Amino acid sequence: MIFSNIYEENQFPFLGETIEKCFQYVKDHDLLSYEKGCHEIDGDDLFVNIVEYETTSADQRFWEAHRQYLDLHIMLRGREQIDLGFIDKMEQKPYVEKDDFLPLEGEPNSHVVLTDGDFLLCYPKDAHRTAVAVDAPETIKKAIFKIRIK
Repeated sequence: MIFSNIYEENQFPFLGETIEKCFQYVKDHDLLSYEKGCHEIDGDDLFVNIVEYETTSADQRFWEAHRQYLDLHIMLRGREQIDLGFIDKMEQKPYVEKDDFLPLEGEPNSHVVLTDGDFLLCYPKDAHRTAVAVDAPETIKKAIFKIRIK
């Protein structure tokens, strides 16, 4: 996993062309004005989910990981804690291939707090539990780029 701010992306030239394409997409489009839902960029290989929800307590949330896609979370508005762990240190439940969803159970190794412009890139071994409130519940808006692993 990599945590930083979208305006520091030049610190990560090793992330590759597709990740750079996502950063440029954010800069070229007013994602705050996008409706919630899935927005195609390059078919099933690259798309962005715009989500808007209220954060809550960690015990109300679930752990997940993905095998077919990288997740690039970019905060558009608000603050959200994302708990982090490694799937090898957690109990893995049955993988749901059609949703690319690996449910997990376990305890966090650490967490990050995303604020406007921050990003978190999650790889297949990275467990994440999203939508955790920082101080109090708040409504956030975020872009989650889904990048197919080739």
